[in-house]
Amino acid sequence: MNKAAIVDKVHEVLGGTKAQSERAVDTMVDSIISSLKGGGEVSIAGLGIFSTKMRPARQGRNPRTGESIQIPAMRVPKFRAAKALKEAVK
Repeated sequence: MNKAAIVDKVHEVLGGTKAQSERAVDTMVDSIISSLKGGGEVSIAGLGIFSTKMRPARQGRNPRTGESIQIPAMRVPKFRAAKALKEAVK
């Protein structure tokens, strides 16, 4: 399933125009992203928790040249599935 399929499902359930459905999906995604950028966490009941974590700096290797490089520390997104989601997928 991709974004277009989600927009179609929202349109099917809510009615209105497809543009309104797409704006609804975009607003949800943008809200999650902005919350994570601010260091917050987003919890959606029955789905899971979106959060961020720090990945430490580490040594890497350029696959083309074999040269050793330093990869800086960075914040990366993380998702923990809710129990209901895990049970539904079993």
